[in-house]
Amino acid sequence: MDSPQEMIQVQKLVKKYGDFTAVNGLEFQVQKGEVFGLLGPNGAGKTTTLEMLVGLRKPDEGTAFVGGFDVRRELNKVKEVIGVQLQSTTLFELLTVEEILKMYASFYPKHVDITALIDDMMLTDKTKSRIKSLSGGQKQRLAIALALVHDPWILFLDEPTTGLDPQARRTLWDIILRQKERGKTVVLTTHYMDEAHVLCDRIAIMDQGNLIALDTPALLVKHLQSGNAVEFRFQNEEVQVSFETLVGVKQVGTRNDSYVLYTDDLQATLTDLIQLASEKQLQLVDLQTRTATLEDVFIHMTGRRLREG
Repeated sequence: MDSPQEMIQVQKLVKKYGDFTAVNGLEFQVQKGEVFGLLGPNGAGKTTTLEMLVGLRKPDEGTAFVGGFDVRRELNKVKEVIGVQLQSTTLFELLTVEEILKMYASFYPKHVDITALIDDMMLTDKTKSRIKSLSGGQKQRLAIALALVHDPWILFLDEPTTGLDPQARRTLWDIILRQKERGKTVVLTTHYMDEAHVLCDRIAIMDQGNLIALDTPALLVKHLQSGNAVEFRFQNEEVQVSFETLVGVKQVGTRNDSYVLYTDDLQATLTDLIQLASEKQLQLVDLQTRTATLEDVFIHMTGRRLREG
């Protein structure tokens, strides 16, 4: 059976819980071989969307096709072509890595080579180890191995690196990118902007159940019409200043109690800002400059950070 070029089609997808709408009319497509990210803060509707696509929740409205199959009417066929790693995976702690992979493999009419899969997930030295002895990162890699054991077309990963240390996160990134190199289609949810930027070909930014932007990471940042951000605050309270007239400034935002100026001429904006502060006898504090990021896109669209606190 050949896989379609358009792996996922989502049209006007809705999920409600009483009066609360968790997903509100979502529409997007995912192409074969693409790493597609659902990016947004906790509660944005990312996990609910993923759960509807893999058959764990039934949509209230709309349609979704995964691997060319309708998730409502052809769920058994959908399950044959997808692999899923959820945020919380309960494993048989007393089994070894090899034993649980062989057990999962027995559930399918065909499966990949188990030894090669263990090696690919960088778990070779843990082959005979019990699952309860694995670290958090090793358990996540094992969960992905279980999702890949039947050689699916599409891999769904829900917050795959949450709670992992930086080294474990980057190891998992390498594994995900290898799946793309092998032609797998990957759909992942995340609230880490750096993760989305590194891994994803395209990103759907979600907020409060709505799709608020969809494009490549580079084009999403480019939509800010500025390549750099100047972030600062004033020592003085109750400051009334207009920053839109500063040289180079394209947009003005706020982040917690700080101002954020998006500029296409960093040096000129800084010079103007310092002069303005001097003229009005304002004391600049916590001044920093940086390249504009996906979080800046989210702040610009919603007025809030991706990750609060």
